[in-house]
Amino acid sequence: MLKHSESLITAYIGVGSNLSNPIKQVTLAIKALKTLTDSQVTAVSSIYGSKPMGPQDQPDYVNAVVELQTSLTPLALLDALQTLENKAGRVRKENRWGARILDLDMLLFGEQVINNERLTIPHYGIKSREFVLLPLHEIALNLCLPDGDSIAELANNISQNGLQKFSAEIL
Repeated sequence: MLKHSESLITAYIGVGSNLSNPIKQVTLAIKALKTLTDSQVTAVSSIYGSKPMGPQDQPDYVNAVVELQTSLTPLALLDALQTLENKAGRVRKENRWGARILDLDMLLFGEQVINNERLTIPHYGIKSREFVLLPLHEIALNLCLPDGDSIAELANNISQNGLQKFSAEIL
């Protein structure tokens, strides 16, 4: 639960899964995000289905984007996200774009630009991934990236690559 006196940052989290009932995994992850310390979920996109980015010999993905108000630092939030992934049974492999039970990506953390060994903000794939841009645009119509690029403009110009909306808001 948040205290009103805390300074809050708006973060956006990409949620994805393509193993072990992916819709259930994404739904459980969103519920888990609602329990994060010093944070509050303020918006959740629809759930979308997408083709895998990497090897095509894996199941399709289920994706959503969550808006979170938090007083956590970027690295504390990253640690919390990785803890949730581990609790869901995620195993980190060398195959970066392989199948996974749960993937939680910090897409944006306020207006911050971060580039260190653990974290890159904005997320390096934010401008090129329809399964990120379209759900993000759904919950943040007027959002701009730290470089000034409009999420609306990026979303309107990206190929949908077969992206399918599965359900309305969960929140």
